[in-house]
Amino acid sequence: MDVMNLIESLFRWLHVFFGILWIGLLYFFNWVNGYFAATMDAETKKKVVPELMPRALYWFRWGAAFTWVTGVLLLLLVYYHAGAIFPGGVRNWTAPMLLMILLVFIAPFIYDWLVSGPLKDPTALFWGGLGIAFVLLVLFDRFAGMSYRGTAIHFGALLGTTMAFNVWFRIWPSQRTIITATKNGTAPDAAIVALAGSRSRHNTYMSVPLVFMMINQHATWAASWTPVMLTIIVAIGWAMTYHIYDRAKNVKGF
Repeated sequence: MDVMNLIESLFRWLHVFFGILWIGLLYFFNWVNGYFAATMDAETKKKVVPELMPRALYWFRWGAAFTWVTGVLLLLLVYYHAGAIFPGGVRNWTAPMLLMILLVFIAPFIYDWLVSGPLKDPTALFWGGLGIAFVLLVLFDRFAGMSYRGTAIHFGALLGTTMAFNVWFRIWPSQRTIITATKNGTAPDAAIVALAGSRSRHNTYMSVPLVFMMINQHATWAASWTPVMLTIIVAIGWAMTYHIYDRAKNVKGF
């Protein structure tokens, strides 16, 4: 038995399982629960929110954590150990490649600064985000010299790492404060509510192209124009997400 292939298969299974748990709850919060919560009066919120949200957020944040951990383990096994990051499978570690791998893991701090300042406006964030996505894909593909698979999965890993950062360091702390205030019958701080909501929306937008990077990084049909094609995919994914938000607000209960 090939032990490494078995371990890789187990990690893939766990990665997908925890990803479904995490992203499924993300979509529930953004496209179902948010609009439902707006229909509740203060007394109903006081009863429902402290019971529902801690339970949902428990699975949400741990789903994010284990998705990220298993994703990093897959990077180590498939891309660094087995060499899928290299074009043609020929090992050639370079300084630009190592630099771009490092960027994957420090990207959340750059993102946090951008969305708190220069790209705080949603319109600026949309167009700026597309521009940044294109630049990153060019850097992964041309500057670092990664394979198509390497480029796609590292861009996806950058999105996933940023999303996990949002969950643990922005959404969850904010939600704890919001839930406590609601339980005590007081209005939560508007700035904290806005922070939790904006980061959750950012994660929703990032999740759609992220899924593409996860499932399509095995393909090679667009390897010759990777940055342009994958930037178009990001734009399509964001347009789909916008449309679902627009549709979700019109779905009513009985």
